Amino acid sequence: MRELVDEVRAWLAWAEESGLQNLAPPRRRAEPDWSPRTVKLPLLEAVRGEMGECTRCKLHKGRTNIVFGVGNPEARLMFVGEAPGEDEDLQGYPFVGKAGQLLTKMIEAMGLRRDDVYICNTVKCRPPNNRNPEPDELLACEPFLKGQLGAVKPAAIVTLGKFAAQALLREQTPITRLRGQWREYEGIPVMPTFHPAYLLRSPGEKGKVWEDLKQVMKKLDLPLPKGGAS
Repeated sequence: MRELVDEVRAWLAWAEESGLQNLAPPRRRAEPDWSPRTVKLPLLEAVRGEMGECTRCKLHKGRTNIVFGVGNPEARLMFVGEAPGEDEDLQGYPFVGKAGQLLTKMIEAMGLRRDDVYICNTVKCRPPNNRNPEPDELLACEPFLKGQLGAVKPAAIVTLGKFAAQALLREQTPITRLRGQWREYEGIPVMPTFHPAYLLRSPGEKGKVWEDLKQVMKKLDLPLPKGGAS
């Protein structure tokens, strides 16, 4: 993401040289404050701007809206799903359908709110009939997923479903074997788990996901609910 930081720096310099300081964030004579609080949102905006009205893969032909991402740009926890569904395509936000409602309950069970985390998908356009993303579609969207991860820099990532885990971790291990096992993406701990849509079809698996989320809570030093694992 250094390239994006350089872009923001160059834009600020251009604004000053052009007499447009009022468009740039206030600056002192000293070096600008490049702490995460002042950089992360511009970085996410730069990633979204680079994406534009994307036509890099065939998914754009059937979309209503690009579903980029939503949440706290300074989130310590990031959820990465597989692909937008019908509700997400219509509204332009990830995880707003029935699976999204369950994800919200999962987040709240962790003692957090949706606004505390960052949520996105591996691909940003809905596949036809909610089919699985195809390899060329995952590849086309990969730079923007990596851009989001690099901008937010979460302390932990939860991948939701097989394709999210395999896309991020570059391995073909089945999700039944991946889930519950810590992996790593560029130094960031990754916890693969089942997708909420799968839990709607197989509610008996919710307990396994809760155990995975408790591991994440421990990693982030979040208080476990009474009766949780120590």
